[in-house]
Amino acid sequence: MSVQVENLEKNMAKLTIELPAEELDKAIEAAYQKQKGQISIQGFRKGKVPRAMIEKIYGAEVFYEDAANALMQQNYAAAVDESGIDIVSRPTVDVVQIEKGQPFIFTAEVAVKPEVTLGKYMGVTVTKIDTSVSEEDVDAELEKERDNNARIITVSDRPVADGDTAVIDFEGFVDGVAFEGGKGENHPLVIGSHTFIDNFEEQLIGKNAGEDVEVNVTFPEQYQAAELAGKAAVFKVKINEVKTKELPELDDEFAQDVSEFDTLAEYRESVKKRLEEQKQEEARRTKEDEAIQKIIDKSKMDIPDAMIETQCETMLDEFAQRIAQSGLSMEQYLQFSGLTVDALMDQVRPEAISRIKSSLVLEKIAEEENIQATEEELEAEIEKMAAGYGMEADKLKDLMGDSEKESMKKELELSKAADLIMENIKERAKAKSKKEKEAEAEAEAE
Repeated sequence: MSVQVENLEKNMAKLTIELPAEELDKAIEAAYQKQKGQISIQGFRKGKVPRAMIEKIYGAEVFYEDAANALMQQNYAAAVDESGIDIVSRPTVDVVQIEKGQPFIFTAEVAVKPEVTLGKYMGVTVTKIDTSVSEEDVDAELEKERDNNARIITVSDRPVADGDTAVIDFEGFVDGVAFEGGKGENHPLVIGSHTFIDNFEEQLIGKNAGEDVEVNVTFPEQYQAAELAGKAAVFKVKINEVKTKELPELDDEFAQDVSEFDTLAEYRESVKKRLEEQKQEEARRTKEDEAIQKIIDKSKMDIPDAMIETQCETMLDEFAQRIAQSGLSMEQYLQFSGLTVDALMDQVRPEAISRIKSSLVLEKIAEEENIQATEEELEAEIEKMAAGYGMEADKLKDLMGDSEKESMKKELELSKAADLIMENIKERAKAKSKKEKEAEAEAEAE
């Protein structure tokens, strides 16, 4: 295999990968062996048609696509290693030459990690944050705990109300015809969550369990499924159950049920302490974000579009995994939210750019300060992760590949770079607004 690298504009590169003719011949033979069982030609038993006969009838290129895909998948990673460049995007591949008896040549256009020129990163000034906890904060946290420990009960003596969970079967129709992806059974829909399109949820309020309801909605003009965009739809809905939450009393018995404390007073004090720790951690993250953003603002880097697109796609994959846990597929989410994949990509793009810039800046600081993760730190991180999974560290380590360990080491180094920044920050009080200054003046006058 030979690999040539051509540097393009804006931190893009094109790899030209050439494989010997023998490798192509092997891949074509493998494609034939894979497909021959599906090819029927009169006079031959299925799966017994000679390769030469198939190529004579259908053309020599009949196996080219499978052969090319196999060769690119098998050789791309090795080509990247041989190129020596730091690639930060998925490749856009193109076959340049594929012909029996000739070398197989393909190209891969990729984004290369951009160079970063750092601005000032030691002694960055950030806003001081108040981490005190009020009694109102404690009350709100106790209400959350009550909600978390509520009993889910089935309601039979009243209709659906805002905040209830309606367990429904549904099927959507446009012009009397059911459309794909518009059907579900026993779906738990929280009324007021605005999970479903338009005013779908509101039309269930006041209806009872056992009722059949026709819900009328209109898909947005910019809907992701073009055939539904702007169309009026009718959903035939069966309300199977209505469920609501029953909150426990806030007393000593509640404290004993949810904690190791005997009294509500003791439990309140522990909640206050936990909130103080949370606020301190949140304040640290906020100050860290502010410090890193200020470093980014003073630094220079030219981020290739392909790198941003790859990060956006990764974030959408993460989002799809999260909503799958609630029982919704991405297709269903798009239908009921009225969004398109492109619209979601646009929504996550600012965060994707921010993540990329933060990572690049921290990597550069780690490089400048010669920050490295030790084997002991890696072992400790693996042990921490293993404990989270409820398994032995050695077993987890055996399951991890070299690339996963390297990725973990990189994350540790970024974290250490962030710690260095935070050890050297300068804090200043938040500038008071005109209204705050006037209020203080009035208070002093009284």
